[in-house]
Amino acid sequence: MKILRILIYLLVIVNFILIGFLISEYKSFESYSIEKANLSRVIDGDTIETDLGKVRFLGINTPEKNMGGFEEAKNYLEQFIGKKVELLRETEDKDIYGRLLRYVFYNDKLINEDILKRGLAHYYSYSEDDFTNRLKKAEETARKNQIGIWEKSKDKCSECIVLKELNEIDPGEYLILENICGFNCDLNLWTIKDDATHTKKLDFEINAKQEKKIDYEGRIWNDDGDSLYLRDENGLLVLFWRY
Repeated sequence: MKILRILIYLLVIVNFILIGFLISEYKSFESYSIEKANLSRVIDGDTIETDLGKVRFLGINTPEKNMGGFEEAKNYLEQFIGKKVELLRETEDKDIYGRLLRYVFYNDKLINEDILKRGLAHYYSYSEDDFTNRLKKAEETARKNQIGIWEKSKDKCSECIVLKELNEIDPGEYLILENICGFNCDLNLWTIKDDATHTKKLDFEINAKQEKKIDYEGRIWNDDGDSLYLRDENGLLVLFWRY
C-alpha cells in the first residue's frame, strides 16, 4: 500500500507539471493575432497571394528562380491554392515590400515548418520567437537526412574543399577555401551563397593542398550571423557553415 501511495503521489505531481507546461505554452501564444485568409496564388516557395494581400512566410527562405529547388518549393505550396489558411502574426506586421509577415497554418499544420522538414528551404530569421526552435529542428532533420536543398554533392572534390576562414567585417570581407586533397579541384560553375540572395559564381581551380582567397566588394556577410552554402555545378551541397 505504501508503494501504491507513492506512485499515486508521483502521478499527481507529473500531471501538475504537464498542466503547467500546457498553460505556459497557451499563454505564450495569446499575444499573437490570427487571421483567416483564402490562398489564391503562389508567387514562389515562400510568398503567396491571399485576399488579405501578399504574405511572406516567416522563418524560412526558399531557392530563388532559376535555382535548384525553386520549382519544388513552389509546387508544394500550390496544393493549398483555393483553400482557407490561418495567418499568425508575430511582432512585425509587414516587410519593406508591403508583404504581410506571417506563420501560415492549414488544418493545424504549420506550413513554414513543413517546408523546412521537406528540405525545400533553409531557416532564415533575424529574431527569435516561440516558433524558432521548431523551425530549427525541422531544418536540422532535413539536413541530417540530406533531402531537398541539403542533398550532398557527388563530385570527387566535395570532400576536398573546406572553409578555412571567413571575414564578415566590412570593409574588406573575404573568405578562404582550401583544397585538402592531393589532386587539383576545378570549381568552375560552383556557387557560394549566403542566407539572403547574394550568390557568387566561381570560375577557378584550386591546386592540391593549396588555398584560394575570395574577396568581396561591399557588405555581403552579416556581422551578427549568417550562413555559407557552397554548391557544385549541379547545385548540390558541398559545404554548409553557419555562424
